[in-house]
Amino acid sequence: MSEIPHTSYCHAARGHPWHGPYHDREYGFPLEGDDALFERLLLEINQAGLSWLTILKKREGFRKAYDGFSVDAVASYGEADRARLLDDPGIIRNRLKVDAAIANAQRIQELRASHGSFDAWLRAHHPLDKAEWVKLFKKTFRFTGGEITGEFLMSIGYLPGAHHPACPTYAQIASLRPPWSA
Repeated sequence: MSEIPHTSYCHAARGHPWHGPYHDREYGFPLEGDDALFERLLLEINQAGLSWLTILKKREGFRKAYDGFSVDAVASYGEADRARLLDDPGIIRNRLKVDAAIANAQRIQELRASHGSFDAWLRAHHPLDKAEWVKLFKKTFRFTGGEITGEFLMSIGYLPGAHHPACPTYAQIASLRPPWSA
């Protein structure tokens, strides 16, 4: 078994009170369900320009502020909700990110109409390489550049690279046959 580089997330997350549980139980694991996928997309968008630790620490604040990451609830938000979110210290109060969350929830509703679910839309486009995914996400969603799209897809098992091959979590995820392994 090869040595895990000291710069990998696998090494840095080990034993960390916030990163450790996320690394061991969520990062890179296949994820399904519109609300769960929306949560991850919303969190990845909010991480832009910030540390993932900041997002993990504010995750429960996001959950409360965004109605448990309910796509349907967020898609129905109006100006009063937007103002409430921009005034909520429990989340990242960035107008572009708040607007993206609302618009992306509405877009997921549209994907349901055309594909049945966000998950089915992802499966319908798999496999794509990262550059193709980025182009697709940029034309489909708001606030989804290369890094956000890549991290989102890696975090839900669509792109490889979440874990170093020597990491025990890598083997656990591989046994689940994530989309990147097909």
